[in-house]
Amino acid sequence: MATDAPKIPTFALHMNGWKRAVFQSFFPERRFVYLPLNVTAEAFERKWMARIGGTKGAEVFIWGHNLPANLETFVRERGIPCFFIEDGFLRSNRPNAARTPPLSLSLDSRRPYFDSRGPSDLEVMLETHDFSADPDLLERARVGIRLIVEGGLSKYNTVSSLSLADLLEEKTKPRVLVIGQVEDDASILYGCDRKFGNNDLVRLAAAENPDAEILYKPHPDILNGVRDAQSDPQEVAHLCRILREKIPLARSFETIDKAYAITSLGGFEALLRGIPLTVLGCPFYAGWGLTDDRQPNPRRTRRRTVEEVFAAAYLLYPRYFEPTTGARYSFEQAVEWLKLRLQSPETYKNEFGDAKPAEWQPWGAYGILGWRHLLPFVVLPIIGLRGNKRLVEKYRANPIRFFRERTSLKARIIGRILYPFDAPK
Repeated sequence: MATDAPKIPTFALHMNGWKRAVFQSFFPERRFVYLPLNVTAEAFERKWMARIGGTKGAEVFIWGHNLPANLETFVRERGIPCFFIEDGFLRSNRPNAARTPPLSLSLDSRRPYFDSRGPSDLEVMLETHDFSADPDLLERARVGIRLIVEGGLSKYNTVSSLSLADLLEEKTKPRVLVIGQVEDDASILYGCDRKFGNNDLVRLAAAENPDAEILYKPHPDILNGVRDAQSDPQEVAHLCRILREKIPLARSFETIDKAYAITSLGGFEALLRGIPLTVLGCPFYAGWGLTDDRQPNPRRTRRRTVEEVFAAAYLLYPRYFEPTTGARYSFEQAVEWLKLRLQSPETYKNEFGDAKPAEWQPWGAYGILGWRHLLPFVVLPIIGLRGNKRLVEKYRANPIRFFRERTSLKARIIGRILYPFDAPK
């Protein structure tokens, strides 16, 4: 029986604490071994190469793109399967990842789908797959696009009744939507052949559409303080109307005649609605004849329809899961799961539970008489000076894990001094 089959030994990199339970739920056929966060090339060679290479049937999972420089050469020479993991294109019923299980994941054996420096599995699929031989798949894609558009769905979702009509005067001229991103996001760093920022995008849209109303929607993580802003929208406020209100991206496309993006998935969501799109970088949906591309990609030679790109990116490429149980889902089941929660948010408000600080106790991880519970009164204001609400929330939820997951060696050392023990389970 399948349940008696030996589990696949899987060495996982960059799996923060909360993701580990998620992956164990989603992939019960695997036995995970988690490498330390931010493992260096030297440490990987000294501590892990022999162990991974000597493990029969070993595979490697990597979250994100920050990996030891010697890892790719090692797995390629040893023939060890390696998968780059990213959230899929339907992620959650929340406006950001919010440390909750995702609805979908992409597993790519070549590189993350957003890394345009070389071919990903998704790019190869779009370049080589014979979609015309599978009319049922294309019909499923057409229905799927309707589900996304009519349901007002996006990668991240929020419950809001706001629309452009609530925010703007009556339309008197063409409207152009500029879709902002987090500018230090990996999709820009690895998806552009030169540096672009949101303000550059606004200036370009304004210059190319002098008679249009330019609407600039900053990324919600920037507006909410979840991520740090790299540029100041006020610098281009004279060129556009900045949408600071919490209007869902799906509602932001209403009455729009044209859109601009760097590499944002929002650009593809514009294409799903038939909106012409100019794109500066090289996201997965560019280079197939659907977009006004400002960055060429000679590897992409085919001409694809929106339905074909959707079929690849939403139906064939990702894996869908029921977030609370880890059960495998279809795309259609994931859409239904999402719609139920957006239609009845109060019913599912506490579905995942909220992370809470550890309770006071006179022993254990927080020291004799629990004195480390006093540390947040000192540490929280320091973290708050960064103006990043997400960091504050992470520290408040689990101070020990907060420091263990920092990319800065200095921060991790400070954490070891303040909390010289493991985070409670």
